[in-house]
Amino acid sequence: MSGENNKKFIVHPGGVIQGELRVPGDKSISHRSIMLGALAEGTTEVTGFLEGEDALATLSAFRAMGVEIIGPDKGKVTIHGVGMQGLKAPQAELDLGNSGTSMRLLSGLLAAQDFDVTLTGDKSLSARPMKRVTDPLALMGAEIGTSDGKPPLKIQGGNKLKGIDYDLPMASAQVKSCLLLAGMYAEGKTSVTEPAPTRDHTERMLQGMGYPLDVNGSTVTIEGGHKLEGCRIDVPADISSATFFMVAAAIAPGSDVTLKHVGINSTRIGVINILDLMGADISLSNETETGGEPVADIRVRYAPLRGIQIPEDQVPLAIDEFPALFIAAACAEGRTVLTGAEELRVKESDRIQVMADGLQILGIDAEPTADGIVIEGGVIGSGEVEGHGDHRIAMSFAIAALQAGGSIQINDCANVATSFPGFVELAREAGLNIEVIDE
Repeated sequence: MSGENNKKFIVHPGGVIQGELRVPGDKSISHRSIMLGALAEGTTEVTGFLEGEDALATLSAFRAMGVEIIGPDKGKVTIHGVGMQGLKAPQAELDLGNSGTSMRLLSGLLAAQDFDVTLTGDKSLSARPMKRVTDPLALMGAEIGTSDGKPPLKIQGGNKLKGIDYDLPMASAQVKSCLLLAGMYAEGKTSVTEPAPTRDHTERMLQGMGYPLDVNGSTVTIEGGHKLEGCRIDVPADISSATFFMVAAAIAPGSDVTLKHVGINSTRIGVINILDLMGADISLSNETETGGEPVADIRVRYAPLRGIQIPEDQVPLAIDEFPALFIAAACAEGRTVLTGAEELRVKESDRIQVMADGLQILGIDAEPTADGIVIEGGVIGSGEVEGHGDHRIAMSFAIAALQAGGSIQINDCANVATSFPGFVELAREAGLNIEVIDE
């Protein structure tokens, strides 16, 4: 899908971040709205849908399995659900591009269908670990072939799944969601216990669509054989995308930005808590709820940041936001230490190593560790860094230029469209001096 054509960002130093911005819809909720809407009885109408390549990969996969989906048109999508048993065998492999969420969640949902299907992805996705989902699915009775634990996933149809009790070895919303989706088709009950809280969008949406679910402490239990009802879903703005502008305003003197209608699900607000501990000036207003998901406007004004020891209980709540938080740490006074974040090494790139490499090129003392990083705040210089086809790396180094001594060139930025279409335009509108070179 993406990432083959090379795009470079050149971001010039200086600028302040100001105004009211609305970033695109939440990626996690957009994915799930298509998956559950497709399996529901009746029609599901979605507004605020993220028209990025990852969520569109999920949408295309369900179209290929016979689901009528109208849109997206300015964030509006109408899904004509086919019911729990209504999916049809696709004519070809399902190419999920760069989307780990699509592949991991679909593996659970498709393990129980009566047809064979193969899930493939781009070079980056093809290197990501899948045994974390295929192993527990095998315990349920699924048959899924991998290439040494990595994609493509060859899922055999016609297997009857049985419910299991599973203790997650790592905090992962994707693995939890995968097993819950498989559990809807399994005989008996499936219980998933997590070692630390992770995003609970799947549980909220299942309940919102009428599927019974029991949440007891860190254990979620689902029983097979119930059904989903179509509904209306208003997707909040994505806190992961809002993070780039939150950090940008926090590090650039004179900045004052308000991010509108952002999802503030308690399992996703690690970035707010961590920036708050670093001394950022953050306030929430207009707090309300939409479709079971809490939302608010987030205002960030510049304030000097200080280095901190990041509490390990916040790590799963901010796992996607760390590349941007590393930029905040680079601009803070003193040392920031992150531990307990091994998961960052198996994202779209090894985000610990890639961010450390780039920060070092820009003159920041950043030492990677097995499960985190140690960053000494300093003065960001100019230089040329690699985006490694990872959307969050590219956007993080783009905002670093606000405090840089010279221009920063970021290579391999084509994948920004996977999570944040329109990033460059919105960044310019907010005050970032960014240019794009297509090669």
